Amino acid sequence: MFPLHREREQPIFSTRAHVFQIDPATKRNWIPASKHAVTVSFFYDANRHAYRIISVGGTKAIINSTISHNMTFTKTSQKFGQWADSRANTVYGLGFATEQQLHQFAERFKEVREAARLAREKSQDKMELNTTALSIAAPQFSQDLCDELQSPPAMCVNGPEDKLFRSQSADITLSSEKERIKKMLSEGSICEMNLESELFTLQDSNAKLVAALHEANANVEQWKKQLAAYQEETERLRDQVADLEVHGSQGPSDMLKDELTQSLEELENLLKAKDEEIRILQSKKSNFHELEQEREEAIHRLQVVEDITTELEMRNVDLERRVQNAEQNLASALEDRERAENEVQRVVQILDVKIFDLNDLRQSLVKLISK
Repeated sequence: MFPLHREREQPIFSTRAHVFQIDPATKRNWIPASKHAVTVSFFYDANRHAYRIISVGGTKAIINSTISHNMTFTKTSQKFGQWADSRANTVYGLGFATEQQLHQFAERFKEVREAARLAREKSQDKMELNTTALSIAAPQFSQDLCDELQSPPAMCVNGPEDKLFRSQSADITLSSEKERIKKMLSEGSICEMNLESELFTLQDSNAKLVAALHEANANVEQWKKQLAAYQEETERLRDQVADLEVHGSQGPSDMLKDELTQSLEELENLLKAKDEEIRILQSKKSNFHELEQEREEAIHRLQVVEDITTELEMRNVDLERRVQNAEQNLASALEDRERAENEVQRVVQILDVKIFDLNDLRQSLVKLISK
């Protein structure tokens, strides 16, 4: 029985280490996330071409870090290393038992980071297609499980018949429990994939909004500088025209005055055009304030999506454990039913022998009576 999320993500490397997280208050001290060494694994998602580091302590996910191309794993001592996860807003630390384990983890981290970078470059133009493909339904294993759980008809024999009925009742109960758990697993996985798709969409929209806002601010500053220069040039030409009007009696100045007047008119027209452009840009800038608010809301939604994703993963782990327990109970019930069937067969054989002996005894009695 393979868990649902394991069919989407496959482990590629595992080791054991003590897990720590940075203290969010001091940003200096380490807080132990596990009381003892736990398994830390690299997982690869073939659908999204993404890599994650996951560690589960009991039913709680203590590490859930998606590896990006700009992450770096740093060795701070012979047996300790750390990396920062900006998406989770924390720093993870791992303490290994040997220096060799630390070296193996660091090398695998570099390999996975490089693979994540290559996958990101290949899938950047196909992000929408990949996120749509995340909504694939759960794997088709329900039919096989239902076939396994179909219980055979009970044998109507006195004595062991009660055990058979109890075994079949346990089979029906376990079958209903497993169907309910499979349904919850399927719904949780689909919800998780939809949330991840929305997460990538919001991140892309956020990046576009920030870039557009920066570009608009830069354009406004540039136009303001050009407007100030044009205004200075206009004032200077107006002063020259005024001087020429005062000394209008000189003949050659009339031609120069006409040229300056024409230049002044051109500059005034250009100034009006620039004023209109600045007005348009300012109106766009007011719209960008609204976009900035939408970006803040998107960031908040991203955090909510990440929290829900972590909670769903924890629920998947708990449901996986419950499925395993149900399988164990089913196996035990099947063993009890098999033992009951064997006992029934043995009783039937004994009854056959007894019936044969009684038949012989009856024939002997008939012979004695006839004599």
